[in-house]
Amino acid sequence: MKRVLFIAVLALAACGSDKQPAATQEPEVISDTTVVLTEAQQKNANIATGLASLQDIKSVIKVSGKIDVPPQNMVSVSFPLGGYLKSTRLLPGMHIRKGEVIAIMEDQQYIQLQQDYLTAKAKQDYLESEYLRQKELNQNKASSDKTFQLAAAEYKSNKILISGLQQKLQLIGINPDRLHEGSISRTINVHAPIDGFVSAVNVNIGKYVTPSDVLFELVNPTDVHLALAIFEKDIDALYIGQKLVAYTNNNPDKKYPCEIILIGKDVSAERTLQVHCHFEKYDHTLVPGMYMNAEIALGNANAFVLPEDAVVRYGNKQYIFLANAGNQYEMKEVQTGAAENGVIAISKAEGVDLKTQKVVTRNAYTLLMKLKNTTE
Repeated sequence: MKRVLFIAVLALAACGSDKQPAATQEPEVISDTTVVLTEAQQKNANIATGLASLQDIKSVIKVSGKIDVPPQNMVSVSFPLGGYLKSTRLLPGMHIRKGEVIAIMEDQQYIQLQQDYLTAKAKQDYLESEYLRQKELNQNKASSDKTFQLAAAEYKSNKILISGLQQKLQLIGINPDRLHEGSISRTINVHAPIDGFVSAVNVNIGKYVTPSDVLFELVNPTDVHLALAIFEKDIDALYIGQKLVAYTNNNPDKKYPCEIILIGKDVSAERTLQVHCHFEKYDHTLVPGMYMNAEIALGNANAFVLPEDAVVRYGNKQYIFLANAGNQYEMKEVQTGAAENGVIAISKAEGVDLKTQKVVTRNAYTLLMKLKNTTE
């Protein structure tokens, strides 16, 4: 009989032990937005709660844009007479100085142009002498008017030809005053028209180019600026001379101080306006067309703030958890503003009294995971 009673006691003890893990059961989900934790879960989750505080926080808008250059600072280099590209050392991104040789062109027409000029110039002395001689003879009635007029026409025509050839030579970079029969060349140097850097190289060695072809595109970086797209709702808070910082996606920790120099007046289809900013110190690694982000401080504003850990993101929206009685937590959608020194401003929280209602300030993501994992 004692043996049977001992076995029964063991069986009851085993049944009792099956109920103990209830402390680790799943949290109770009242709705899609409310979850209740047991005392054990509450302790393990290490959740902290508190009230939102009212304080001054710097309002900042985050925008994006790209590096731009005004038309007067961009130069397309072509060659007026065309020809074959004999050599160049240019690469995109390379720095150049005004006047340095950036390419050498070659073509037989350059030889012909120099030859025509020197020939016309050599002939000019004879035509001038003949013109003066015929003029004197005509004045003394020793020659006909026709002969004098013919000499005058040839003299003036050759003078016009020389002037035209001089302009063509200067157009391709040859100084006519230094040209003589021993300096005729089949190659012409192309010189950089500005200080700056190369943004594009459109030709290769040996290629024939026409006068309309663009060989190189050069950029003068002295006026490189940042063009930002600002939503129209924020445009009234901006002004000329306002400071901001910009950074690239690849290196967000490196900040570039900028200043607003121009605010556009045309609103795009996306309801944005162009705002142009000048870099306080230009960095040659910033090239036209590069996308950048920017943060613009709009000044201090008084707002309710919470620790950044109190705000969770889910489905492209932001939420906080209200701490109600009985370990009950309710998820509420909010809209946030500026973030500074570990706190974030709550700009909108419908149905929430931030003055009196406690909010989960630590490990809010734990509640989000428990709520969504259970509902799913």
